Amino acid sequence: MAVFTEVEFGEADALVQRLGLGPLRELRGIEGGIENTNYFATTESGEYVLTLFERLSAEQLPYYLCLMKHLAARGLPVPEPVADPAVQAIDAQGAHPLSVPANAPCELLLKVAGKPAAVVRKLAGRSELAPGAAHCAELGSLLARMHLAGRDFPRIQPNLRGLPWWNDTVPVVLPHIDEAQSALLRGELAYQNHVAESSAYAALPRGPVHADLFRDNAMFETGHEEGAAPRLTGVFDFYFAGTDTWLFDLAVCLNDWAIDLPTGRHDEERAEALLAAYEGVRALNASERALLPAMLRAAALRFWISRLWDFHLPREASMLTPHDPTHFERVLRERVRHPHVMARALEPVAA
Repeated sequence: MAVFTEVEFGEADALVQRLGLGPLRELRGIEGGIENTNYFATTESGEYVLTLFERLSAEQLPYYLCLMKHLAARGLPVPEPVADPAVQAIDAQGAHPLSVPANAPCELLLKVAGKPAAVVRKLAGRSELAPGAAHCAELGSLLARMHLAGRDFPRIQPNLRGLPWWNDTVPVVLPHIDEAQSALLRGELAYQNHVAESSAYAALPRGPVHADLFRDNAMFETGHEEGAAPRLTGVFDFYFAGTDTWLFDLAVCLNDWAIDLPTGRHDEERAEALLAAYEGVRALNASERALLPAMLRAAALRFWISRLWDFHLPREASMLTPHDPTHFERVLRERVRHPHVMARALEPVAA
């Protein structure tokens, strides 16, 4: 959520008024993240987030925006994009905005400072950067609900940071790392290509996935009573979403929510809480149970590659702070070294 593109107050004010949100009172750049330009926009009707997309094209964006609208319509706590009334009126005379193909015209896609953009309502609560088991359980339950709610989402778009992207990007980052890192990266990439060619992988359930649901992409509120349980108020930043296996999405969450950040080590209590809550909504099948260790490695590899790319080949931007790539190198090494850490949690429940 760095600021790559500066937005003038007057242009933002004209936009929010056209969207029926009232006059703009404050516009403030958001620090953190490395993909898009984000601003908090406060109007007389509430608080919103204005996002300008720096890498995603106008052809790719309808998938993400319409997925958010689809999930919000099914009662899930995600930020629903604000529609442009003029475009909505045109869509009303033609195809439903959630119809295929993935890049069909979408009334949720805007343009600001020459860039494709969107406006969503800001979620209540705050991110919990040191989650406990209760936070992980809330997240696990919501993740399963999101997967089930996306089954009838008609647009299909591949995960743009999936295996083909890994294969293309690894040769670009190899010159920037040492020999031991290179051996690990090349060996793991070969392993994941092998897994992806298996019949077990082809049979995994799949659909729309968030693919980036880290602890800083979820919001919580806690009651004022002592010992009150946290309540997940929403998840956001769907701009890495795509059609992929639900197991990969689960693995991404386990690799962040249930990891000790300084060491990259597995946290059994948090992992078991997340997985049990997920399976309380949607039970994993036998193929998913067998391939979870491989997907935990895949999820670690994906973010190690992307962080190496962002760190060594950065873009210029105001407020840009690339993430440390060595964190996911540590996570990957731990996942390779300890492939059976989820074994107890994956044991079938006795009848």
